[in-house]
Parts: sequence; C-alpha cells; structure tokens
Amino acid sequence: MVEKAAAHAEQVLSVVQGDKAFPSLETSITRSWLRCVERYGLDPVRSHQTQVLESPYVREHQERLDDLLDIARTETSNLYQRIAGSGFAVILTDSDGVIVNWTADAGLSKPFERAGLWLGAVWDEQNEGTNGIGTVLIERKALTVHCNEHFLSQHGLLTCSAAPIFDPQGQLLAVLDISSVSSQDSKQSQLHTLALAALSARMIEHGCFLRAFRERQVLRFHRRTESVGQGGEGLLAFDEEGRILAVNQSAVDQLQQSRAQVVGRPIQTLFASGLEALLGQSGGRAGTPSLVRDGAGKPFFSLLRPAERRQTSSAASATIEIKALPLPSWNLEVLSDTDPLMAYNARCARRVMNKGVNILLTGETGTGKDLFTKAIHDASARASKPFVAVNCAAIPENLIESELFGYKYGAFTGARQEGRRGKILQANGGTLFLDEIGDMPLTSQTRLLRVLEDKEVLPLGSDTPVPVDLYLISATHRNLRERVAGGDFREDLYYRLNGLELRLPALRERGDRALLIRKLLAAESDGASVRITEDAFAALDAYAWPGNIRQLRNVLRAAVALCEDQIVRVGDLPVEITGLSPCGPAKDAAGSGLAQAERDALLRELDRHGWHITNTASQLGVSRNTLYRKLRKHGIQPREYPVP
Repeated sequence: MVEKAAAHAEQVLSVVQGDKAFPSLETSITRSWLRCVERYGLDPVRSHQTQVLESPYVREHQERLDDLLDIARTETSNLYQRIAGSGFAVILTDSDGVIVNWTADAGLSKPFERAGLWLGAVWDEQNEGTNGIGTVLIERKALTVHCNEHFLSQHGLLTCSAAPIFDPQGQLLAVLDISSVSSQDSKQSQLHTLALAALSARMIEHGCFLRAFRERQVLRFHRRTESVGQGGEGLLAFDEEGRILAVNQSAVDQLQQSRAQVVGRPIQTLFASGLEALLGQSGGRAGTPSLVRDGAGKPFFSLLRPAERRQTSSAASATIEIKALPLPSWNLEVLSDTDPLMAYNARCARRVMNKGVNILLTGETGTGKDLFTKAIHDASARASKPFVAVNCAAIPENLIESELFGYKYGAFTGARQEGRRGKILQANGGTLFLDEIGDMPLTSQTRLLRVLEDKEVLPLGSDTPVPVDLYLISATHRNLRERVAGGDFREDLYYRLNGLELRLPALRERGDRALLIRKLLAAESDGASVRITEDAFAALDAYAWPGNIRQLRNVLRAAVALCEDQIVRVGDLPVEITGLSPCGPAKDAAGSGLAQAERDALLRELDRHGWHITNTASQLGVSRNTLYRKLRKHGIQPREYPVP
C-alpha cells in the first residue's frame, strides 16, 4: 500500500512539474491536480478524515434544495433501479459539495461510510482533492474520476461519475454522482455510468425549470417532433410581452446562442413566427407540436405550455414570485451574470489574478467594487489566505499610517504596549483591498509605494522591515488621472496600482439589472418567499439608481420590512422611485401647462393602443422603461392600467 501511494505521488509530481506527459490523463484531471498543489497545498499521500456535518447543518443544506430534492426523488430512484446490485451509490450534493441525498444497496453503508461518501460529508476539491463531486463543481461539466485519477492516494479505489445540475439562470445548483468504493474495472467501463449520470441530471434540470416557471408560458421545442415534451427538449420561459426570462441548456445548444444572447430578448426575434402565432399553439398533453423556423430558416417543432393560473386576489396586481434563497455567494460567475461588461471584467480578472498583476477598479460609488474584489480573492490561488479590506476615505488622515503599516510600542503617544500589526501585515500571504485609494494622503502614498517596490513594510517606531507577500487590489470612484495632473496623487503609484484597470458599470447601465433585482430581493427576504407586483418591479427596473447597488439593497430591505402578506407593492417603495405621493399626481416643477399637455398626450396614446405598454412605447419611439418613467412623472399610477 505504501509503495502504491509513493508511486501515485511520483506520478502526480511529474504531471504538476511538467516532467512527464500522460496522454490518457484528461485535461480536467490535470487542471485539478495543479489546483490541488498550487492553490490548496494538498499532499497526495496525506491521509485524513472526511469532514461530515452534524444533522442540523445537513438539514439546513437540504432545506435550501427542497424543490430540487422533491423533483429529483423520482429520477434518482429510477437511476438507482438501473444500477442496483452493481456496488454503486447514487449521490446528490449541493453547490458546496455537501451530500444531501444518498441511495445504495443494502449492506454497503459501512464501506461507503468508511470512504467518507455519506450523508452530510463535504466533498469539495479543496479538502478532498480531485474527485467526481468537487472537480465537477469547478469544471462545470460531467466527468469521471477513476481510481488513481483521484489526487489523494487514500481515494485510489474510488470511481466517481458525476454531472452538474444547473438552475434556469445557468447557476450551478447541485451535482449528481454515481460512485463505487471498490472499482476494479477500467475507466472505459464507466462511460455508460457517466452517460446515465448526465442524462439524469438533465432530467432533474428539466423538472426544476418547469416548476420554477409554472406561472409563466413556456415554449417547448426540438428539432425532432418526437422529442418535444421529453427531457431533452429546449425550454424558453417568457412573460406576457414575449420577453424571454430563462432558457435551459438544450435551448442554448439548439439555438446555438449563449444565455446572454437569448435572455431578455423578445421571443419572436428568435423565430420567424410572430408572437401571436406562437401563442396560438395548443398546449397540454393533447397538443400537437407545430412547425416553426428560426431566423436562419432552421425548422423546429414546438408546443406552448400555458401558464398556471396565479393564486392571487382579483383586486391585486399580477405578481412575480421571488423564491427564498440564502444570501448569494457572490462569486465571479454570479456577479457577472448576463451583463457584457461585468462578464468581460470577470474574464480579465481570472486571467491576471494569479500572475501578480495589480487590479484597479473604477466606477461610481455603490457599484459593488468590494464584492467584486472579494470574489476575485475567493477565485484566486490565495483564497485560503487572509482578505483584508481598508477604506482609505473612512480613516482619519492622522491614523491612516498606523492602520496600514502598524506600529511598535512607543512610536507615538497613546500607542498600545503590545503594538499593532497593520493591515498590510494582516494581509500577508493573501489579498489587500484598498478602497477609495484616491483619498489616500500623499505622505501615505509615498510609504505605500515603498512597500510595493521593496515588498517589505516598516511599522512606525521600528527599525526592522518585515517582508510581505500580498496581492493588491485598489478601487476608487475618483478620476485618478485628473488627481495625478492636479498633484494630489503620485504618478508612479498610479502606474504601480494600475496593472489592469476595470470599470464597474453603474446599475442603470447593467443589462442584467432585472436579474440582479430578483437576486437581491431574494437575499433580503429573510428566509421567506416573497412576491412583488409587476408594476413595482417595473418601477425598480426603470429607476436610474444614482446610489447603485448599495441604494438598491437598502430600498429592497425596507420594502420587504414594510410590505404586507409578503407582497411588495408600489406603495412600499420610496416616492423618488415611484414618482407617486399620497397627495396625488406629481406636479411639473415649473408649474407650466407643458406637463399637463404631455400627460394628456400619453393618456391618448395609451387609450389608442389599448394600454399595451410595448406597443405604446414603440409608437412613441421610446423604450418601455422610459415610458414607465413618464407615467410615474405624471402620476399615472400603474394600477390604472393592466400589466402588459
């Protein structure tokens, strides 16, 4: 056993160092081995006990996936029946790698428990090295990790075939895994097992999508008519105006467009048929798929599944359900969502973050520079090391040097006897985030430049420099070039900080604003599902948000606290967002008759188009958001007209 472990360690080392190539080793396995050494600092011969959460914490992880577990129950049962008696277990984990469901043959409990593949066990890559569950969480694709492909030699008898499960927005939700603790077969023999795992994962995704959008119309389509209504069909959920809300992976593959290219577009722009023709298709089990063509003329067969009737009172506006979620893990994928600039920023950050290139984040106050910085740190090789944030604008000028550089006892009057480790030393080995760097005093700038150049810090009152190793990310809402020109910021420091400059867009500029509103509202719902009326949602989506994401979070937090019956309404939002007040319609600031004339013109156009918002906006040559802003400006309350 010792010899086998040593041979395995030698193979790992030769791959990591690039001394020897193993053509049979998949690139995903090679990448994982590299992460295990360079990012996690794991030793392939290290033996350890797998972390297993206690029952109350396991239940917390299960509760987050209530809907998925309910949908997956039938599919995992069917999957288990196909592999029963073969020594394999069917395992379901959440996005943290925590096993939340486990099914295996009777009598296999003990072997799986000894291997650590048990309910509540945590199988992330950082702790368990290369493995089916943890590596799929990072690689985001189905794969098999067979025997000695596991990084840790103690897992050398395991074989794991796993597939990711994504939610309708493309976020990784769970992993479905089929594992054996004593496989003697070749990896080639696991191809069928991997195919079963991938197929079952897609079926679970399919069920989750249909449930998530049960109150929305869903277009089901496929190139083959017999596949419509089956698990491999494409799914497009859209609202009453035909705007696409979500797509599944099959739809992305068939349309040969990314999620970012599809979500938010009118559905009729994807197909040669108009919206009315698509809506005219019969739905239900008895429905017959209709032939439609995409913009390039490619044929598809489609079937419309009508929306379920909402269970709301007749007096209430139509509402959007926001499911309760844990606070989002703000990783780079979540933060970039479908906004092109944020996606570009995330892509650039990933490419430079482990290469010593300092990043300078710019953008308006409240755009989420702190969250983006933490996400970079968490995705980097320094993720397990300290992350220290300093707001340079919040520290008095006479204290900033002691805060940053630290001090020894006696450095100044009032210095603590034990001294103080400054923020720079606290961040040693990890990431230092200097927010509002543009407000740092010139004297501190000089000392910071010396730290960056010499890679050592001299605490106040000390004669002995201390070596430091840190990754620096800075941020500012100021124009540093102008401050350099005005003599308020050192030019040499500016170029030292600005290895790569990334601008975070204002909230009003973001293409994923609606999705971001949903996520933040879910996060602020304090563990309960909440609904929001469509007119309230439209008001949030149309507002300019001068305070950006910070302002949005505060508004949503207050709205959730104020709302009744877990429904956020227009009245729960601030007046500056809705344009409404208890005193009646907003008045024109100039008090002129122009405002009344514009209001009358809007009402005439709305009447002429049957109060259809999209058609009215199109006729006026403005966007829907602009039209909503005009309506609020003139006190035309959303409840006065039907939601389109």
